[in-house]
Amino acid sequence: MVINLHNVSFKYGNMNVIQKITTDFKPGELVSLVGPNGAGKTTLLKLLSGILKPSSGKIYIYDQLSYNLTPKNRAIWVSMVPQNPKLPDEISISDFVMLGRNPHLGLLQWESKEDFNIALESMFLTEIDYLSKRKLGEISGGEKQRAMLALAITQQSPIMLLDEPTSNLDISHQMKVMKIIKKIHEQKSEFGVTVLAIHDLNIAAQFSDRILLFSKGSIAADGTPKEVLTKNNIKSIYGSEVTIITHPEHGTPVILP
Repeated sequence: MVINLHNVSFKYGNMNVIQKITTDFKPGELVSLVGPNGAGKTTLLKLLSGILKPSSGKIYIYDQLSYNLTPKNRAIWVSMVPQNPKLPDEISISDFVMLGRNPHLGLLQWESKEDFNIALESMFLTEIDYLSKRKLGEISGGEKQRAMLALAITQQSPIMLLDEPTSNLDISHQMKVMKIIKKIHEQKSEFGVTVLAIHDLNIAAQFSDRILLFSKGSIAADGTPKEVLTKNNIKSIYGSEVTIITHPEHGTPVILP
């Protein structure tokens, strides 16, 4: 397994946010975490990335206890794109994206031509290459979102964790970014996994191999999009009556209010 969680719980003060989750993520999976706001999706990503430590239970990354990993090894194995991060306004886009190469460099080692080429390709993929000389403080929220994704791609970690990667994006860029994520995932699918927290059920259905449906810090359903995104599950977790049809091109469920 790439990631294994055993009886993992997490509390903010006295509030249980994640409750006794046991699951694993296999090589080659693109997994979406879905559920209402406050269900625990972002907290689980932070636990997987090492930003947070479980209140109880254990997380294994490639069979090693997560909290035993050095920061360098963690960065080589895991990249994280948070939602609405605080970014330094004065750094240029190109320098920011190049930070993704830091885990691969020695203490006094400078970036090589290959490192610069990897960063440049990532900026082309995310369509921010024309912004390379601009500063982060001079671009829009959607452009910052793509810059964060470019940094994660540049990092070349087999595990990619993405928190609402399509937020702040218009419909056109939402689909472009998801296709980029799918393409990058397929390139590392033999040994890596992509996990994303996402609120749009239709995007999750179209692009995911597997969906975990969260409710109050627990996994309420786990399976393929067709298995998880059912009328009964959506009514039970979201409290909404919906109609579900089959996508004419992809064969995935499409949820209609």
